Amino acid sequence: MLAEPVLLMGLIEACRATIAANSEHLCALDRAIGDGDHGTNMRRGCEAVSAEDASVSTLPLPDALEKIGLTLVMSIGGAAGPLYGTLLMEMGRELRAAEEEKDFSSALKQAINAVARRGRSHPGDKTLLDVLYPVQDALAHRLPWTDIARQAERSAELTAAMRAMRGRASYLGDRSIGHVDPGASSCALLTTAICRYLEEYRPV
Repeated sequence: MLAEPVLLMGLIEACRATIAANSEHLCALDRAIGDGDHGTNMRRGCEAVSAEDASVSTLPLPDALEKIGLTLVMSIGGAAGPLYGTLLMEMGRELRAAEEEKDFSSALKQAINAVARRGRSHPGDKTLLDVLYPVQDALAHRLPWTDIARQAERSAELTAAMRAMRGRASYLGDRSIGHVDPGASSCALLTTAICRYLEEYRPV
């Protein structure tokens, strides 16, 4: 299962560019309910992955995903690094373990479940899971890329009505209500960037 070098490099750049453009916005969201550094951390992680894109793009897809995940664990501070890293490393492992070509959405679901276990979180806890699970469902139903992107954006916005149950934001209790979760927002931004790139590269 080989990664397409041009496709993978394009996706890496799309993700890097969208996080760079929205780094301050993510920090502002995080200042309201956290440490205020989520955008900075995510930007550092995406730049670290981008610096390795030439070597990563030559690997089989499972290996590429695992390497990207490990890079994010090592370069993103706070809780986001282990969570995003777990997502990608588990996706790589799931795809490698499949004896036959595995449906990408099935591998994604297993990886999201691993993130939930790692963070001891569930949907509704005001985390990136509140974006990941709806996106996986949309992907499983083979919705167009534009619809998946809209689902990600809507799901992130819905976290504003939730009370944070995990992380630093949970210390605020009801005061966390009314603020979009920064992790959910970065997840939606990345999903949208990926979907927009795929819409151009490989329309549904």
